[in-house]
Amino acid sequence: MAKKNTNEMSFLDHLEELRWLLIRSTLAILILAVVAFFFSDFIFDEIIFGPKDPNFITYHWFCEASKLFGAGDEGFCNQKITFDVQSRVMSGQFNAHMWTSITAGFILAFPVILWELWKFIRPALYDKERKNAKLFLAISSFLFFLGVLFGYFIITPLSINFLAGYQVSAQIHNDIDLDSYISLIRSTTLSCGLVFELPIVMFFLSKLGIVTPTFLRKYRKHSIVVILIIAAIVTPPDIVSQIIVTIPLLILYELSIFISAGVLKAKQKNEQLS
Repeated sequence: MAKKNTNEMSFLDHLEELRWLLIRSTLAILILAVVAFFFSDFIFDEIIFGPKDPNFITYHWFCEASKLFGAGDEGFCNQKITFDVQSRVMSGQFNAHMWTSITAGFILAFPVILWELWKFIRPALYDKERKNAKLFLAISSFLFFLGVLFGYFIITPLSINFLAGYQVSAQIHNDIDLDSYISLIRSTTLSCGLVFELPIVMFFLSKLGIVTPTFLRKYRKHSIVVILIIAAIVTPPDIVSQIIVTIPLLILYELSIFISAGVLKAKQKNEQLS
């Protein structure tokens, strides 16, 4: 049977396309999750429990940054992480293994998911925009993986360093549950990966006319305040950590303004030609 013209597709046809998008994306995640399942030793020992090691590379970076800002040898330079990770339920380690594999599968399959999403929305774009599929895929994947790395190497160590050393009483000893520890890493890395997709989201919102560069510039000061609040929440109470987290978020916001302005300019040019 010949494939239907996109412009002639009914609502049910679009739902069918969406269904197959979800099926193919899910299959990609599951296949890569199975691969990750067999590399559990590396994933857990080197990646999951990496930020728990006082010799983790990020702590050396923070130590040098602290010295640069005149903070001396305190804090990250005398790193001590004293807590044990324990599993308190019978299926705890198995569940951690399964969900960590699925999370790794999602991260690795993200370019495939983007490609499936691109094929779904491609009919609504101009011919010139359709030709930029590879560029879209490359930039979106790069931003996502950059966000995941930022979450893992920056936000996660900051959070672990702060929370592991936080103490309300000397009588309380930290024995962290395995699920709680992995949830922190999972939520941090995935949320940062998605936050770094902000320029891509702004591109499509600008295409739809929901967001304009004027709107983004008007509320720039409000956004800076929100970014500073987010940085203060996710980091320990020191200026170095907050600066490290704030700078990339500000860059992403400014990049979103630039992209929105480019979309608006291209839209106005197309309207003049038509």
